[in-house]
This record gives sequence, C-alpha cells and structure tokens, in this order.
Amino acid sequence: QVQLVESGGGLVQAGDSLRLACAASGRTFSGNAMGWFRQAPGKEREFVAGISWSTTTYYLDSVKGRFTISRDNAKNTVYLQMNSLKPEDTAVYYCAAAPRSYIPGTRPNEYDYWGQGTQVTVSS
Repeated sequence: QVQLVESGGGLVQAGDSLRLACAASGRTFSGNAMGWFRQAPGKEREFVAGISWSTTTYYLDSVKGRFTISRDNAKNTVYLQMNSLKPEDTAVYYCAAAPRSYIPGTRPNEYDYWGQGTQVTVSS
C-alpha cells in the first residue's frame, strides 16, 4: 500500500521559514516526478513546486526565490524549504507523486498518489 505522509507544517509569522517533508512508503518514486500543491479555503488546489527524476525543479512564479524543492531518494523523501513566508502562503500543503511521469506536471490530475496534507498558517 502506497502512502505519502507530510510533516513540518505549523503557525509562523511573516518572514519566517518552514521545511515540509513528504515520506513515501510502499514503493519507490526515485525515477518519477514529485510535486507539492497547496489549497487555501475557497480556492482550487494549485501547483507550488515539482521535481523531476533528474532533480530539475519547477516553481509557481509567486514562490520562485523563496521556496526550494529537493529530494532524497535514499530516504524516499521529498522536501519543500519555504523561506520569507507571506500571509498569502497560508494553505494546506499536499505532497503528490506521479508514477507515470518523469517531469512534474502542474495539474492535480497528473498525479496518482497524495498525502493527507499539512496546514501552513502565516500570520502578518
């Protein structure tokens, strides 16, 4: 049974940092694309960052320069380092795996496995 488990969310002030982790179990995703999405209340789920099998990275324009996605294939884990957080970054953050893809897509339906989500709240 494949599971993705996120951790690292919390309540922080604007300008602070958080590091999210997504640990996968049940199969390895080292050769596949992984991504982070977020969903704020009343809004659609949006792509935040993705990493390819070759560790090429992709980002939502509004997080470029502030967020960094990385992966540790030995630990079957993907990370999202979030710096200079803003109140508009407040959302539930989800990790996702795309076992049919090498390059991360930006649409949720391109991913087959999802974590349960972790809440990130940034106060002003």
